[in-house]
Amino acid sequence: MRNRYFLLLDFLLLSAIPFVSLYLRVDKDAWSGQYTQGLLLLTALGLCVKLPMFYAMGLYRRYWRYASVDDLTTIVLTVGGAAAVIAAIFLIARTLDVITPAELPRSMPFIDGVLTLLAVGGTRFSVRAVASARRARNKNDQPESKRVLVVGAGDAGAMIVREMQNSARVRLELVGFVDDDWKKHGMSILGVPVLGSRKDIPQLVADYGIQEVIIAMPTVSGKVIREIVALCEVARVPSRTMPGIYEILSGRVGISQLRSVEIEDLLRREPVQIDSEEVARMLAGTRVMVTGGGGSIGSELCRQIARCGPAQLTLLGHGENSLFLIANELQRKWPGLLLDVIVADIRDRARLQAVFEQTCPQIVFHAAAHKHVPLMELNAEEAITNNAGGTRTLVQLAEPNGVERFVLISSDKAVNPINVMGATKRLAEQIVSHAARRTGRPYVSVRFGNVLDSRGSVVPILREQITRGGPVTVTHPDVSRYFMTISEAAQLVLQAAALGTPRAGGEVFVLDMGEPIKIVDLARDLIELSGQEVGRGIEIVFTGLRPGEKLHEELFAAEERYRRARHEKIFVICPSNNGTSAGDGGPASWEARLAYLIEAAQAGRSREMHQLLSELVPTYTLPRLSVIVEGNDRKSNTHDIKYQQP
Repeated sequence: MRNRYFLLLDFLLLSAIPFVSLYLRVDKDAWSGQYTQGLLLLTALGLCVKLPMFYAMGLYRRYWRYASVDDLTTIVLTVGGAAAVIAAIFLIARTLDVITPAELPRSMPFIDGVLTLLAVGGTRFSVRAVASARRARNKNDQPESKRVLVVGAGDAGAMIVREMQNSARVRLELVGFVDDDWKKHGMSILGVPVLGSRKDIPQLVADYGIQEVIIAMPTVSGKVIREIVALCEVARVPSRTMPGIYEILSGRVGISQLRSVEIEDLLRREPVQIDSEEVARMLAGTRVMVTGGGGSIGSELCRQIARCGPAQLTLLGHGENSLFLIANELQRKWPGLLLDVIVADIRDRARLQAVFEQTCPQIVFHAAAHKHVPLMELNAEEAITNNAGGTRTLVQLAEPNGVERFVLISSDKAVNPINVMGATKRLAEQIVSHAARRTGRPYVSVRFGNVLDSRGSVVPILREQITRGGPVTVTHPDVSRYFMTISEAAQLVLQAAALGTPRAGGEVFVLDMGEPIKIVDLARDLIELSGQEVGRGIEIVFTGLRPGEKLHEELFAAEERYRRARHEKIFVICPSNNGTSAGDGGPASWEARLAYLIEAAQAGRSREMHQLLSELVPTYTLPRLSVIVEGNDRKSNTHDIKYQQP
């Protein structure tokens, strides 16, 4: 019904309600003429007070098919307010003898108010009742619905129930809830019973013929999700889950969507949230550059930066296709964003100088890097010139070009590194730290664990192996890693930029990622989520640690002192003890050896390059190559190079 019909209906009902009120009060005497004058005055007063108040309170601007408790509250307050005004005017009129006691009883305004509430509320909520009846009838006409059980009888579970009850297209029959809160057991929520706790899932599936389990617990720990999924596996019933609030805010899913249980849910802890106001103040109206802007972390950084309203956002990277895709997405979502997309190599100093002069960035997020450990063992020259040399070039250009904040994305592999990739990331941290001490600017580094679902990371590789039918390869039964989501990684970078302080000497920030996860457990979870069984459908094969790989990664070196930052989920390593000292000979000597290292890598002088790298990063183990040839005599087949312990 349109609201103009409600207005007409209210006019007719409100005109009749005073007479009905009088009839209920005085019975047959209501038909006598002694009450006519007072009744007309009360009716006119009611129309003049109620209709304007109804309009002012928005009762004629609502879509009553979806009437809620809030709408009912508005009706009660509006009708109650109108009744109070009418009662006050009525009593004053009686006192002044405008209406004599013989004409109308004192209780008339109150009876009138109750009847008005019933009439106004009844007409509105009848629309919802009719719509609900139609939806129920339509559902009965559809094919047989799937019987589902909802885990979690809280706000998220109630939202699921409302969605099922309100949508005619949802072919799901909700059998009941399960919840670990024993106080809810035996109770009914929105007409749906709470049947037990999560440990009862297998029995309930058998007793009620459950065909699917919906997990409506978007903020619980990964341990709880694991237990529920395991119970569903025992009961041989599929499961889906509600999205978390961080997914909704990031635009990955809608608030009413369900999705399959993903590996992120099994690892899920409380999502790390940044101080959005502090970050927004830092980024709003500034010129920002993101290197590696087309990568997994770089592109997510660009999305979150764009939300904060920068004056200009520069995407710099070497892969044109990935830059093209993220640039199109940013222009579509934020058409007013001033965007520069630059294809360039961070090792090309002349090109970067021109880019800095053109864009004049105030904040630089440095996400461009080579990250694959085994591949960089075979291509150490690339790792050194890109990860260390590229960072040095960026920092050297940032200083004279007025970059106020610089954030390097480092890695947990930079802690006590034994491989080329980790050692070059350690060097990059040192480069940024030296620049911070030299300039007094907040130039900082951020150490990541493994980023779930980033390109080339372990999860996409395992998924691809499962899709092919296996086997799934894991290097070692005990190998473990720290994990974080792409969204958390980007948030950590932004928060670190805001937490960095001038003259501190180059802090290193680390996210509190909880406990490390065994890769073999990750593989088992992915196999089970795909509907397969370990050992039956798909095998797990152990291949042995690859060159340069550790069994366990670390977040802090032994000599590093760290503390909680202002953000409770972020650690900060004290700059004076973060392992970035210049070493013997002072900063000038360290800078000279770094320059020699990069020069040796550019020239392909392998022996000299590895020797210098081990001197600059003492924990890096100097490899002995079974084949080392200088200069142009190096063999083209890099797989012939084998690493051995001295």
